[in-house]
Amino acid sequence: MLAWYYVLIIAILCLIGGLVLGFFGARYYFKKQLEKNPPIDEKTIRLILMQTGQKPSESRIRSIMNSINKKKF
Repeated sequence: MLAWYYVLIIAILCLIGGLVLGFFGARYYFKKQLEKNPPIDEKTIRLILMQTGQKPSESRIRSIMNSINKKKF
């Protein structure tokens, strides 16, 4: 029969292992969702520029998207 401290050590190791696996699993899932549904797209940039009183030109929108994509990767 196992002593109580062996059971405690096994339980702590399982808890730590579960936390580590859960963290990396959640991180992977979150990154995958952000790639599928980016938080900012051209439509959003166009709306932001219009709300600030600027005229949204296509070249300006493309340059902003390029700068966002460069920072992401």
